[in-house]
Amino acid sequence: MHDIHRSTEEELTEEELIELVLTEQQKALAQEREERQQGKKTKKQKPIIKWVVWSMALVLFINTFAVIFQIYSIPAIEFLKVSTRLSAQEDIKTYKKSVVEVSTGSSKGTGFSISADGLIVTNAHVIEDAHTLSVIFPEEGIMQAKLVQSYPDVDLAILQVTGDGLPSLPLAEDPRYSQNEHVYFIGNPLAFTGIANEGTLLESTYLEDWQEPVMMMKAPVYRGNSGSPVLNNDGEVIGIVFATMKKEPYGQVGLFVPVQELHRILNN
Repeated sequence: MHDIHRSTEEELTEEELIELVLTEQQKALAQEREERQQGKKTKKQKPIIKWVVWSMALVLFINTFAVIFQIYSIPAIEFLKVSTRLSAQEDIKTYKKSVVEVSTGSSKGTGFSISADGLIVTNAHVIEDAHTLSVIFPEEGIMQAKLVQSYPDVDLAILQVTGDGLPSLPLAEDPRYSQNEHVYFIGNPLAFTGIANEGTLLESTYLEDWQEPVMMMKAPVYRGNSGSPVLNNDGEVIGIVFATMKKEPYGQVGLFVPVQELHRILNN
């Protein structure tokens, strides 16, 4: 049985640790902004007491992260460096315009536009049980979305937003999926948005409850990457990220639905 991970894992993973830290940081910043807006006054401390408190807090902060970095190598941080490098490329800048954040109100994932009039592709599990749906384009902003159709058997879903002249990504007609082929993928992993990354194709594999094969790639795929487009060097979509799993002899791999499945459901 394949141990596939689409959203949460039982153990604390490196990416969950990072997300936890970022979430708490965002909460603290939000609280500070709210207090400033409300003009809330804090009780002034004597300079020496204030200095001691800040010193103790700094020591605790450093010690905490020293322990964390001893326990975790945190290779997840590396994907930020890669994204910064890739995002300087003109082609990647263009691709990113078509990649959206899909929000259900309680969770988020990734999707991408495939038509100028607002047809969006994402995973079925991203919008599962959603009461509201919206997508956020990097330049056009937030738009309300409507579910056109969900296809749980291949973990794909089609959404529609109202728009005209929206950026979109072309779909490859019948890619060959050569092993070790270089690919890009763009999504919203962890607490970030619009992260570009890269990887290499491995081989196809069959999952226990799927009739059609899926593709594996050696790439840093994290929670929130669900629905990310996988792109070849010509900027064509060759697949849609939906999960990760451990597969010997490769270790942790990213899984994506081949674009042929998307063509099949679009042509029905």
